[in-house]
Amino acid sequence: MSLNKPTIINIGDGFTIEEKLNQAEILRYALENNIIDLSYVQEKIEMAKREELLEKHPYKISQGKDGKWRTYIPDKESGRKMIKKNSKKVVEDAVISFWKAEMENPTVKDIFKEWIERKLEIGEIKKPTYERYSCDFERYFQTFGERKIKCVTEDEVEDFIIDCITQFHLTQKGYSNLRTIIYGVFKRARKKKYVQFGITEVINNMDISRKIFKSGRKADHEEVFDDEEFEQLEKCLMKNPDLTNLGLLLMLFTGIRVGELAVLKWDDYDGNSIHIRRTETRFKDDTGKYVYDIKESPKTEAGIREVVLPPQCKWIIRKIRYINPFGEYMFEKDGNRMKTYSFRKRLYYLCDEIGILRRSPHKIRKTYASILLDNHVSEKVIIDLMGHTDIKFTNKYYGRNRKTNDKKAEILNSIPEFQINMQNNRTYV
Repeated sequence: MSLNKPTIINIGDGFTIEEKLNQAEILRYALENNIIDLSYVQEKIEMAKREELLEKHPYKISQGKDGKWRTYIPDKESGRKMIKKNSKKVVEDAVISFWKAEMENPTVKDIFKEWIERKLEIGEIKKPTYERYSCDFERYFQTFGERKIKCVTEDEVEDFIIDCITQFHLTQKGYSNLRTIIYGVFKRARKKKYVQFGITEVINNMDISRKIFKSGRKADHEEVFDDEEFEQLEKCLMKNPDLTNLGLLLMLFTGIRVGELAVLKWDDYDGNSIHIRRTETRFKDDTGKYVYDIKESPKTEAGIREVVLPPQCKWIIRKIRYINPFGEYMFEKDGNRMKTYSFRKRLYYLCDEIGILRRSPHKIRKTYASILLDNHVSEKVIIDLMGHTDIKFTNKYYGRNRKTNDKKAEILNSIPEFQINMQNNRTYV
């Protein structure tokens, strides 16, 4: 092979690097020597933009029996408004003018769609989060979402936020979710130069009292199973140890999330501990039907962990293996993986059967954490088992009182300072 012969490399679009360089040189030569008419090129670009807008126009442009051309354009009050002109071009010009104005000043909803679609496209969020943001937007932005973005002022953003907090009785967590959307929409709007103000500064300067938020903390008895209820539930599950009940038992003694339980595989168990590596997610497809998918990572980064199974509970795994010896997943029926809703429905049914308050599978997890805290387990061990990063988080959101009133009375009665000398108070006994 001749050393002087250039190497031909195909770069994937049908042209080699050598051909690309030749094209660039030709274009440069043509521009420098006035061979290309720039006004002609600009005209072609404008025509292409015009055709693109007309193709997106949702209404047909047609000629009536009266010889006039007509179409419709969207209208807020009536839904649509007719345009009727003497020539097709004049109608097209009106359509082009309308859609150009719309593009130059989109609605808050348009910006939201751009923002959320982009986040999904680059993998920053998954389908379930996309769906949650969309539902929150539909709930909070019903009227505000139709506002033209260039018309929105800083004061209106503040009023909108306060109105949402009071109208929808938001907790601080609920407000945090709303704020995420507001940040996303208005940061994108500023980046595209639709607004001049910075949304971070607007929100930081707001004087929002904590008293305005609804309290999100529920009573302890709503959040965990107390000592007696835990024992009742355990007995009820062991009375009929089918796959669903065995899964709930496994949750009782490991504290794993129900989404993690539903996707456990046999190779996640090493004989002593369970490796948590993935979780179930749920979202709606294009038809509105729920899809249950598997995310190949836990809910949080700290969720990648090993959960230790108490030795006296290993029989649960053996029983699951006996019922489902050949499945890829621990919890399968007729070759199909069991979904989270199977465990949730069963737990509700058992709560009704026992005669106690209905609680979700997540309350089992909170009960597990409370038991660890009550028994003074090492903080490091607790956050490792729970998949948390900070014991303060576990204490604040998971640690609850599980003692019944009788047990509380017994504890108080055992305190020396509270013990009355009954010999000196026989009159009142």
